[in-house]
Amino acid sequence: MTIHKNFIDGSWIESGSEANNINPSDISDVVGVYSLANTEQTKQAVAAAKEAFKSWQHSTPQQRFDVLDFVGSEILARREEFGRLLSREEGKVLAEGTGEATRAGQLFKFYAGEALRIDGDFVSSIRPGVEVEVMREPLGVIGVITPWNFPIAIPAWKIAPALAYGNCVVFKPANLVPGCAWALAEILSRSGLPEGVFNLVMGRGSETGQTILEHPDVTAVTFTGSIETGRQVASACAARGAKFQLEMGGKNPLVVLDDADLKTAVECAVNGAFFSTGQRCTASSRLIVTRGIYDRFVDAVTERIKDLVVDNALKEGTHIGPVVDQAQFDQDLDYLRIGQEEGAHLAYGGKRLSRDTEGFYLEPALFTGVDNSMRIAREEIFGPVAAVIRAKDYEEALAIANDTDFGLSSGICTTSLKYASHFKRNSDTGLVMVNLPTAGVDYHVPFGGRKGSSYGPREQGRYAIEFYTTVKTAYTRPL
Repeated sequence: MTIHKNFIDGSWIESGSEANNINPSDISDVVGVYSLANTEQTKQAVAAAKEAFKSWQHSTPQQRFDVLDFVGSEILARREEFGRLLSREEGKVLAEGTGEATRAGQLFKFYAGEALRIDGDFVSSIRPGVEVEVMREPLGVIGVITPWNFPIAIPAWKIAPALAYGNCVVFKPANLVPGCAWALAEILSRSGLPEGVFNLVMGRGSETGQTILEHPDVTAVTFTGSIETGRQVASACAARGAKFQLEMGGKNPLVVLDDADLKTAVECAVNGAFFSTGQRCTASSRLIVTRGIYDRFVDAVTERIKDLVVDNALKEGTHIGPVVDQAQFDQDLDYLRIGQEEGAHLAYGGKRLSRDTEGFYLEPALFTGVDNSMRIAREEIFGPVAAVIRAKDYEEALAIANDTDFGLSSGICTTSLKYASHFKRNSDTGLVMVNLPTAGVDYHVPFGGRKGSSYGPREQGRYAIEFYTTVKTAYTRPL
């Protein structure tokens, strides 16, 4: 098979070490063979980005617009192709894969526009005859480290603003999903970017990723991934004074009140907890239900889960694809065991399923009788597993929802404007949904959380400028 190479300083480069990209819906299907960058090649990429920054930081807004608009337009034109590749390598069903590819294209188009809208301030000084100008400038070399669960959308919402604001990029995707990353890099290689402005280094976190974190010429690192790795990113960057941005885990609550529309609540819960195989940091892993609707809700959710088709992600009619790989599958099974050992009741699901192709198929699982102190209610499982927690009333439900080390997304299902308004203001999360799933966000507004979920400025929307630029204040006395 063709070896997909790394892209460094405007050239496609092999490393002598490769890895197969495996389809989790059919482990006999090799999506492609991808070159793994080594330490020296990663350093080469950083050096190329540093050199390119000397001129790219002074590029015109029109030049940056043209590049990003080109990339966005091509992704949108090829969204079905990208969606199929994404579903094949990550396991999202085809509709979700195509939707994510569409979002990536929209992100590049949005930041093309933002490149034209970088503004500043002209301020009157307190001193006569002095002018004060406040302007934004790019940081330099940005290390972009992305996870496997959104293999094109998350790279897009990091790379596009980095380039829009005049930075250079060294991009390391997750090892499990190099396909979308390489396809994106291939478009960028034809976009009109000068050599070295964008670099792709596919490789192991312990080698390629660590080199990016420790390199003195990497000015800032934006990372999405696990809590453990996020702490390593923070430690390495803080040690050398580099700027960093972290998006990590979630243990997101969906509160269902007695007055909720039952059908709406069930759809919000099932979509948020189980779609994308539950492999979303915004997934509704805790369903906090008040006692008046609890039994009806559990029965309705159980019946709805039974209708979900778990199968090959590319197969028509599939609602839920496979878990991404064996390691994640084993982790899901461990938590299913832990939950039962803690005393929770496995009300439905949790079985490994056999299908026409050999893959990592797991039946969606629903726990009841869960206490918020249990590990399945406190630790991120990252699979199609949800825990239902009974609450006496709204006040107790809100307290349980906020009793977590995380703070990414939350939701409430209610027909009460009073409770909806109170929840929006008092939920300790960065994202709040009312009568909507906790997962699913727009591309043009800020994304991020609180507490252990996030660190640093928000991603997406106009707020991304806070991370990818620095502010300079200039004083002038005209003579």
